Amino acid sequence: MERADDIRTETLRLIQAAASLDALEQIRIAALGKKGRVTALMKELGGLDAEARRQRGAELNRLKDEVEAAIAAATHRLEEHALAARLAGERLDVTLPVRAQTAGRIHPISQAIDEIVAIFGEMGFRVAEGPDIEDDFHNFTALNIPPEHPARQEHDTFYLAGPAHGGRKVLRTHTSPVQVRTMQAQKPPIRIIVPGRTFRVDSDATHSPMFHQVEGLVIDKTTHMGHLKGCLIEFCRAFFDIDDLPVRFRPSYFPFTEPSAEVDIGCSRADGGLKIGAGGDWLEILGSGMVHPKVLDICGIDPLEYRGFAFGIGVERMAMLKYGIPDLRVFYENDLRWLRHYGFLPLDQPSMTGGLTR
Repeated sequence: MERADDIRTETLRLIQAAASLDALEQIRIAALGKKGRVTALMKELGGLDAEARRQRGAELNRLKDEVEAAIAAATHRLEEHALAARLAGERLDVTLPVRAQTAGRIHPISQAIDEIVAIFGEMGFRVAEGPDIEDDFHNFTALNIPPEHPARQEHDTFYLAGPAHGGRKVLRTHTSPVQVRTMQAQKPPIRIIVPGRTFRVDSDATHSPMFHQVEGLVIDKTTHMGHLKGCLIEFCRAFFDIDDLPVRFRPSYFPFTEPSAEVDIGCSRADGGLKIGAGGDWLEILGSGMVHPKVLDICGIDPLEYRGFAFGIGVERMAMLKYGIPDLRVFYENDLRWLRHYGFLPLDQPSMTGGLTR
């Protein structure tokens, strides 16, 4: 039979020498656990006579209390030591100067969209939105785009997996499907602009697989080509902040408008540069036209009673021209140095009264 004094001496020595809480727990189990040394002595009390059991039990209880007290003291000591080590490792010098914080910037694409929305908002247009993933009907058929049109080919459009004939979804190639959805859901008069992402299979210094458009649509009983021209002339002059900016309308073709026109603005390319304004050259910036009667009919609007005009603006192109950005690809490279240079302060929201660009 082990002597209680021997167990006391050895266990207290081990507790005092314990270097971690895990080691201390192993010592506790060895002494007081189900198979511990003190527990084993307790189990032997049943074989003693009454007087010997009373004396031996009192001795073992004192031993157990001493071991538990020593373990509690050691636990407190080790926890204090661990806390002190953690605080020493996380110490901060509060006298150090605060790190410089760089103010965030609005991306030029977001800025250009806000400016365009501000201009057309003053003309009574409201913003409409729609899904990035479209079906064939809304993206092509409803816009009078025939099956043989190049835009329907794999080399121009991102198709999603699905049936090959008419059932496949596409990443919308323009924001015009929102115009279709609006005409189907709302009775004229309609006056909307549609900013959003669009997708086409193209990538170089002036094209990106993903880009942004703002399209406009006006439908009522009296709108004519003169209203379209006046609206876009005022927009171009407001956006570029040039009151006498030359603007011309050049005949063109789009499946969803008739007649159709490209919109050019005056510019100068003297000395190898590009300057927007009066000059001997012209620069194409957007497409427009009167909504094709077939499109109105497909969308459930009587083309004999209603008419309208539509236009489409490439946001990146407008931003490049206005802010002097030479390459489209840098818009998506997430270079903070570039964004600090070309970005805009977040609180300077564009408005026609407070100014578009600061």
